[in-house]
Amino acid sequence: MRFLKLLAGFLPLLLLGSCENNRLKVNISHIKDEITFVRFYEELFSLGSSPEFEDLRDLRSRHPGFADLFSFRILRTGSMVDTSGWLMMRQFLSDSTTHKIRQAVNKQFPSLARQEKDITSLFRHYRYHFPEKSLPEVFFTVSGFNESVFTAEGIVGISLDKYLGSECEFYSLLDLPQYKIRRMNPGMIPSDVAYTWGMTEFPISPGATTLLDHMIYEGKLMYFSEAMLPRTADTLRMGFSARQLKWCAVNEAHMWNYLVEKELLFSTRQMDIVRYINDGPTTNGFPLESPGRTGVWLGRQIIRLYMKRNPEVTLPQLMSNDHYLEILNSSAYAPQ
Repeated sequence: MRFLKLLAGFLPLLLLGSCENNRLKVNISHIKDEITFVRFYEELFSLGSSPEFEDLRDLRSRHPGFADLFSFRILRTGSMVDTSGWLMMRQFLSDSTTHKIRQAVNKQFPSLARQEKDITSLFRHYRYHFPEKSLPEVFFTVSGFNESVFTAEGIVGISLDKYLGSECEFYSLLDLPQYKIRRMNPGMIPSDVAYTWGMTEFPISPGATTLLDHMIYEGKLMYFSEAMLPRTADTLRMGFSARQLKWCAVNEAHMWNYLVEKELLFSTRQMDIVRYINDGPTTNGFPLESPGRTGVWLGRQIIRLYMKRNPEVTLPQLMSNDHYLEILNSSAYAPQ
């Protein structure tokens, strides 16, 4: 299968938005729901570098759900209200690197007004499409570069130290690959929240075993993210550069035909699923100009076409539909 080289100016940028689904640009002006934001990292750091046991106990009593999620799953220090967890949290707070991270976060985020505005809009769109669903409480924190966005029932956690910008010296010192560093900027926060919340609320079916199943599922999550952030650029929703988006648009039919001809769509081999779904500097087997996660991009194209051809299908109906092959057939997806 011969892929096309991307030529400068070959595809106008305008084409990148040609698939934008206008049905997702809904009027949310009547939705007044407010999201509760907690600057957990400020409360935590205000305790000083050697907090007393009672200080951490009081902090946990104010935010029990998030405090346990943060200490057990993210920092893995154990409970704040036992001796071992208390001592490990003191070690985290007194570490010199933690203090440098805190300074970098304060410099990058002197105000969180923009992030709070974007996330509020995101969840107002969520309320529009899912009026019966509860809205989460959103916590900003510092995790020592552990997790970007993490969730639990009624909770969204955002580690600001994972969004310090591509020039952040910590990221190069951590030897992170460039394709990951490029996404670690403040503009990615709303998209990462939308994607992670969608994955939490609508987990993949246990019966999903093939590459196609994962492509369709990921496409649903990307469509969900579009619905939550309908005015956000594709570069932020997908985490692709404009050039990578162009390459995918030019080579859409070539990518799809390659997967068909190589009989990969119904492959259950984990290495095939990882190759086309997981992030990376490029897609192994495709030209070096390709981004990683091209299977996700193709899945999104399938879902966009499916929703266009089936205008009666609502977003809740789409997200609850785990008949992945049926979705493909109903989309009549056949890029030329």
